[in-house]
Amino acid sequence: MRRLLLLSVLLSGTAMAQDKPAISVETLKTVTQTLSSDAFEGRAPTTPAEDKTVAYIIERFQKAGLKPGNKGSWTQDVPMVEILANDVQPFTVSGKGASIPLAYRTDMVVGTYRVTPRIDLKNSEMVFVGYGITAPEKGWDDYAGVDVRGKTVVILVNDADWQTMGRDGPFEGRAMTWYGRWPYKFENAAKHGAAAALIVHQTEPAAYPWAVVQSSWTGPQLELDEAGDHMDQSQVIGWIQEAVAKRILTAAGRDLTTLTKAAQTRGFKAVPLGLTLSGGFTNTIRRQASKNVIGVLPGTSEPGDYVLYSAHWDHLGRCDAVDGDDICNGAVDNASGVAGLVAIAEAQAKAGPAKRSIAFLAVTAEESGLLGSSYYAQHPIFPLARTVGGVNMDGLNVTGRSKDFVLVGKGKSEIEDLAKGLVGAQGRYIGEEANPERGSYYRSDHFSFAKQGVPMLDGGSGQDKVMGGVAAGKAATEDYVAHRYHKPADQYDPSWDWSGAVEDLTVYYQLGRTLADRPGLWPNWYPTAEFRSLRDQSRKNAQ
Repeated sequence: MRRLLLLSVLLSGTAMAQDKPAISVETLKTVTQTLSSDAFEGRAPTTPAEDKTVAYIIERFQKAGLKPGNKGSWTQDVPMVEILANDVQPFTVSGKGASIPLAYRTDMVVGTYRVTPRIDLKNSEMVFVGYGITAPEKGWDDYAGVDVRGKTVVILVNDADWQTMGRDGPFEGRAMTWYGRWPYKFENAAKHGAAAALIVHQTEPAAYPWAVVQSSWTGPQLELDEAGDHMDQSQVIGWIQEAVAKRILTAAGRDLTTLTKAAQTRGFKAVPLGLTLSGGFTNTIRRQASKNVIGVLPGTSEPGDYVLYSAHWDHLGRCDAVDGDDICNGAVDNASGVAGLVAIAEAQAKAGPAKRSIAFLAVTAEESGLLGSSYYAQHPIFPLARTVGGVNMDGLNVTGRSKDFVLVGKGKSEIEDLAKGLVGAQGRYIGEEANPERGSYYRSDHFSFAKQGVPMLDGGSGQDKVMGGVAAGKAATEDYVAHRYHKPADQYDPSWDWSGAVEDLTVYYQLGRTLADRPGLWPNWYPTAEFRSLRDQSRKNAQ
């Protein structure tokens, strides 16, 4: 019956598309420009800039017509601990007659999840563990037959089959899976008892240059403040430059290219290097709650069901200076997403209450590892079993209209089917991800909800621009990644073309309104999706 209802919704896609909201370009411009101004100092969580940011978002939510979403409060406290590595001693690789100093920031970046005042790593044996993946369902274990307790593991970034064009391969080919993401690699290394875990940075499979690693992994680092102080994690986590990894492996009598090729084959065996790593640093520790901002439009007949819109409000704050500018303003990433959140809230409020409630969530600390959304998903204000689904916005299209609309991580949930009808009604087509190897599906806040079984749309304008086609779209994307992403140059530009953002936001609005006005509609994950069983169990418990 539910599938028949979904089909009827798809068939009525043209009718839904006629309900076109008045997405305010003025709101998009004003909110983006304000939040990304120097006055907000890059919106780093747990800094004075957070108070200003949260206050502004509440003001805009209130003005849009939303109600406080957390039992009369606009915010949810997110307990955080900030760790700042100080006095980083030169890390040194020793053994086999070699002594290789590793300069902090240029050769390597290091930190820790452990909430402890001092980290000392002494003569930790080094082991190359390929891609650092343990996936029993795929018959893959890079840690098989090796004991890495107390040792330093050297790990390749991305999945073993990332160079395979298309989706064929044990890890979906070119499309990065969760196993290819750096949080997984550090998490798995800790599960195996590694004292230190170092990922080899390579620009193409990482999907960003060393400058992004340097800006993101130096300075204060945030974690959720949890019992146990993360002492079950590795002492040291970090990245090393590819050229540095080559020097280390050469000293071990090994070759990075040869080992990489071996690691791409099922049955790979980890390789002890006969070298050791030593180094240390002190930590400045600060505990402080950050905040998620929550507004809601209460529903009429089914107010206990919720449709969710989300976007992260944070960015990097003060960062590595470029030409004297040390504020990472985060205009596209993600002041624009918060602007979209406000613009949709205005449009939904203007349309009047839907049958279901519509919630708007501006989360903290996405840049620190999806911490705000993870905390909300683990401590939900609105029951996840009654959360229908929704849309996450992380960077709007400010370079003009696109002919295509890309579903990030396509092939996971029935929400995609709803989006396809709405996109088609705009005369656009569903395009393919230009860079699936970047693993974008696992890099933004919708993933926190997916891990709890809630389907969320992650999608937007592709690279096939109305003006200039794919060449223009690709050039714009590459220019942003190379020159502005996680850098001070991600600043508001009054010449931006918001027409593509408006088209995308129209899809988001219509999708949310459809879910909110059809109480019998509960989109699920496709049977092959890794989150299907979670949703099935969640819905079973809710009934």
